[in-house]
Amino acid sequence: VSPIQYLQTLRLLLAKNLLTSTRLSVLDVAMSAGFGSLRRFNELFKKEYRLSPAALRKLGKGGKEEEGSGITLTLPYRPPYRWERLLEFLALRAIPGVEAVRGGEYGRTLRLATRRGKDVYGWIRVGHCPVKNALIVVIARSLLPVLSQGLARVRHLFDLYCDPAAVDETLASMNGLSPGLYVPGTRLPGCFDPYELAVRTALGRQISMKAANALAGRLARSHGEPVRTGMEGLTHAFPAPGKILSLSGPGSAGWDIPGMTASRGRAVVELARAFEEGSIDFSFRADPEAEMKKLAGLPGIGAWPAQYIAMRVFGWTDAFPSTDPGIREALSPRTQKEILTLAEGWRPWRGYAAVNLWNSLKQH
Repeated sequence: VSPIQYLQTLRLLLAKNLLTSTRLSVLDVAMSAGFGSLRRFNELFKKEYRLSPAALRKLGKGGKEEEGSGITLTLPYRPPYRWERLLEFLALRAIPGVEAVRGGEYGRTLRLATRRGKDVYGWIRVGHCPVKNALIVVIARSLLPVLSQGLARVRHLFDLYCDPAAVDETLASMNGLSPGLYVPGTRLPGCFDPYELAVRTALGRQISMKAANALAGRLARSHGEPVRTGMEGLTHAFPAPGKILSLSGPGSAGWDIPGMTASRGRAVVELARAFEEGSIDFSFRADPEAEMKKLAGLPGIGAWPAQYIAMRVFGWTDAFPSTDPGIREALSPRTQKEILTLAEGWRPWRGYAAVNLWNSLKQH
C-alpha cells in the first residue's frame, strides 16, 4: 500500500477504537483521529467498513468515559507481557512530580505539540488488563488534539510493537548461563519525552538513581509548567528544551537548584541545544549508531549513557551498554571483552538482553 493508504488505515483504526471505547461525538472522533473534515471521515469509513461511524457505535455497547476528565482506550499487545517487571523498572526511575507508579498503574504528566507547534498539556494513566492482552489507557480530554501522538508515545514507552516470539528465539540461550536469567515477555522500556529521558540519564552519572530522580524532579518544579491532574504527586510537565535555553544558564538565579552543579547544568543546556538546533536526530528515522557518537561527545553523556539513550529513545533493540555497572555485576566475573563477545550471540536483541540482566539483580 502507499504511505497515504497506510496512514488512513491507522486513522480509521484509531477512530474505530474511539467509537467503541468512548462516548466522544462522531465529530470529536474524526478530529481526534486526524481527519480534516467530518465529511471526508464519513466517506472513508463507509468505504472501508461498509457502514457509517454512527451505525458502528450503535452495534457496540458504548464506551466508558470519565466525565470531564479523561477518555479510556485499550491498546493490545502480543503475549506474554511482563507488566510487573516493566512497572518496577519505571518506578525506580520515576521523576517526582512528573511520573508516578501506584496501585499497579503508571501515571504521568504530558506536554505535546500540535501540528502548528502549540504546546498542549495533560496527563495519562496506564493499567494492565491481562484477560484482554491489552493496556488500559486513560488520557486527559485536553490531549484530544494530539491524541494519536500521545497514544504512539504510550506504545513506544510500553514496547507494544514487540513480537516476543522473535526475541525468544535468540535470547532463550541466556538461560544456559543461569536458569531464569531470560524471562519471555520482558519488554524494552521506551520513553515518552526524549529530552526528559536524556536529561535524566545525564543527571544520573556519578550519583545514585534516587538522587538523580530527585534532581530531575527539582528541575521540573523549577522550570516545568504546572499541570492539573487530579492525581497525587503529579504536578508539573518536564520543561521543554526551548524553556531551558531561554534561561540565563548555569550559575544564574534561575539555576539555583540544590544538587545542580555547573557541570550538570551544562549537560542539561547542551542537550537542550542539540534538540532545538537539530544537531542530533532523536526521531525514529535516525541512524542510532551515528547519533550515539554525537551523543557521547556531549558534556555529561559519554559512551554507556549514549547506549542507554539509544535503547530507550530510539527504541534500538540492539543497544547494549556493556560498561553499565549492573550489566557487569550480572555477568561477573567476566571481563569487558568477554561480555562483549558473549553479547554478540544476542544480536539483534541485545537491548532486551540488557533489561533481563538488570532484572536479574535485586536492585536494577
